[in-house]
Amino acid sequence: MVVACIGLGANLGDAPATVREAIQALATLPDCRLLAASRLYRTPAWGNQDQPDFINAAAALETALPAPTLLERLLATEQAFGRVRLPGERWGPRTLDLDLLLYGEQVIDLPQLTVPHPHLHERAFALLPLAEVAPEAAIPGHGTVRGVLAGIQTCGIAPIGG
Repeated sequence: MVVACIGLGANLGDAPATVREAIQALATLPDCRLLAASRLYRTPAWGNQDQPDFINAAAALETALPAPTLLERLLATEQAFGRVRLPGERWGPRTLDLDLLLYGEQVIDLPQLTVPHPHLHERAFALLPLAEVAPEAAIPGHGTVRGVLAGIQTCGIAPIGG
């Protein structure tokens, strides 16, 4: 069994409800057990800033699934929540985004999957909720979640409860 950390985000429709429902959906994934989920955070859009704020959260799952299989399940969950991925579109609005941030302490570099998530160590919107569910988790090459978070700005990110 491996502890995998998942980042959740949404900014279309009732984003807080979607993220809460997605956390519950993660809890029902086969061969997975939800260990913890963070509060919800309102965060300014990153990358393409001309869009609504995001609602972000993080979850820790204990899983027997290999990382590529877990990713497939996450993508299927996104689709179940109405996510349509358009080729070449990055950082746009979305009904639901599920990112495999960490998979134990493994470093994975596959065409469809990079773990740790390539920009995790730079993104307060991912680190702040992740610090609630796995503060001592290692981000290979960067230190612990808590340590990396201490070194970056978190301005504009606010918990909304939940």
